[in-house]
Amino acid sequence: MAFMEKPPAGKVLLDDTVPLTAAIEASQSLQSHTIVRRYSDFDLLNNSLQIAGLSLPLPPKKLIGNMDREFIAERQKGLQNYLNVITTNHILSNCELVKKFLDPNNYSANYTEIALQQVSMFFRSEPKWEVVEPLKDIGWRIRKKYFLMKIKNQPKERLVLSWADLGPDKYLSDKDFQCLIKLLPSCLHPYIYRVTFATANESSALLIRMFNEKGTLKDLIYKAKPKDPFLKKYCNPKKIQGLELQQIKTYGRQILEVLKFLHDKGFPYGHLHASNVMLDGDTCRLLDLENSLLGLPAFYRSYFSQFRKINTLESVDVHCFGHLLYEMTYGRPPDSVPVDSFPPAPSMAVVAVLESTLSCEACKNGMPTVSRLLQMPLFSDVLLTTSEKPQFKIPTKLKEALRIAKECIEKRLIEEQKQIHQHRRLTRAQSHHGSEEERKKRKILARKKSKRSALENSEEHSAKYNNSNNSGSGASSPLTSPSSPTPPSTSAALGLSKRCKERDICITSTSSTSTTTSSSLASCEHRGTCPALVSGCEWREPRGLAQLYPEFPKRNFEESQNL
Repeated sequence: MAFMEKPPAGKVLLDDTVPLTAAIEASQSLQSHTIVRRYSDFDLLNNSLQIAGLSLPLPPKKLIGNMDREFIAERQKGLQNYLNVITTNHILSNCELVKKFLDPNNYSANYTEIALQQVSMFFRSEPKWEVVEPLKDIGWRIRKKYFLMKIKNQPKERLVLSWADLGPDKYLSDKDFQCLIKLLPSCLHPYIYRVTFATANESSALLIRMFNEKGTLKDLIYKAKPKDPFLKKYCNPKKIQGLELQQIKTYGRQILEVLKFLHDKGFPYGHLHASNVMLDGDTCRLLDLENSLLGLPAFYRSYFSQFRKINTLESVDVHCFGHLLYEMTYGRPPDSVPVDSFPPAPSMAVVAVLESTLSCEACKNGMPTVSRLLQMPLFSDVLLTTSEKPQFKIPTKLKEALRIAKECIEKRLIEEQKQIHQHRRLTRAQSHHGSEEERKKRKILARKKSKRSALENSEEHSAKYNNSNNSGSGASSPLTSPSSPTPPSTSAALGLSKRCKERDICITSTSSTSTTTSSSLASCEHRGTCPALVSGCEWREPRGLAQLYPEFPKRNFEESQNL
């Protein structure tokens, strides 16, 4: 694509700082995108990462017996551990080699070739510039490339050209974007590195600055050569040593001053880290103001996106300043953020600033302002001597466009933080419910619930059975007066008198054989009709029944005879 050519519609602008995680599982259970990698692919990746100087735990190769089940299971664990080590390393996880290995669909393009095409098209309209050599992989960004330049009529002077693609936070219109990029060379500040030339189109931007042989503040801390690849310079430094206290105070004060200047101008930054601070003698100068205009994600985005209180670009700059101060103090980045405890520092004033920007309490409750940091004892007594007057005139229309773009960047950050928070809660819940202890608890509760349910069903069945018996017998039997006594004559002649179960029926026997018959009748249950009377038995009307139910004795007696 030519330099001034418009980008294709529907182009996806990726956030390269989004961390990738990988889990080796059976192919049937994968629900996200699937990649097929052989052991030789892992071996090739491991060889490519040797430039970092790290000892990575790749499982050894095996020629015989490499199809055994036990060996395959053991190798799967080893490769999983290898991927975990890579993806938890902040520098390795952001490098192009790892991104292409884990996500080849989105990182298949050759960005060096694309950058060369764009730069070549640019030089057709600007013949005074000439490329000396590409500075391969000196930066960490995948879609930002650097070239060493020279001016044809000044062959000894060296410059650096940087080309960058658009990022996911580009919210400026194409017209405003190009106007602001071309406005950058007019920005004059004693602590901002001067832009010599800048231009842009709808899909990328190209800037030229003077090449500094001393390199950046990160090169000073790590004792690195500026032209070396990023992985080689910063992944595994040979000597870890922080700066002197006076350097920390001076550099910190200068960086805070330029951040305050940009905030007062309404210019969003959000890209502070040691590689974006150029050293010019004892002066720090800020780099890459164009990154926020391009919409590029920040180097520390995977850190501050975890904390919902860091939701403005000003608080992002303060948090990133904490990372930078930690690196200047201890000669290395923090192992994790938030930091629970800080190692001994040259001064307690340094620890106080670090606690206000990197501690658990700071990340939970929010960051201080830049003005508040300038008032802290570490920086308040630093005297800055400079004769250069800051100048950066931004038209009112572009200021409004910057304000809207800044709000959109912060809105996307808040949405991302919300999603991360929800995902973290879901992961914690899954981990909690999947633990062995929780499984045992659930089994015990399930057993108790099963027993309780069985007991309740048994009681309910018994109650239904009794209710059915009560309702069935009561429906067919007329009521008798409970106060009606047996007539005296009947009582005198009664040899054996029984009451049939569930019925108010009296049976009088006149022979000895009626005992068995009476007993059998008393144990029977009938619905709707009375049992047939045996010979030798006679019907006895209870007192008061004829008055309540006149038709009852005669009708039932006749029915029983028919039966």
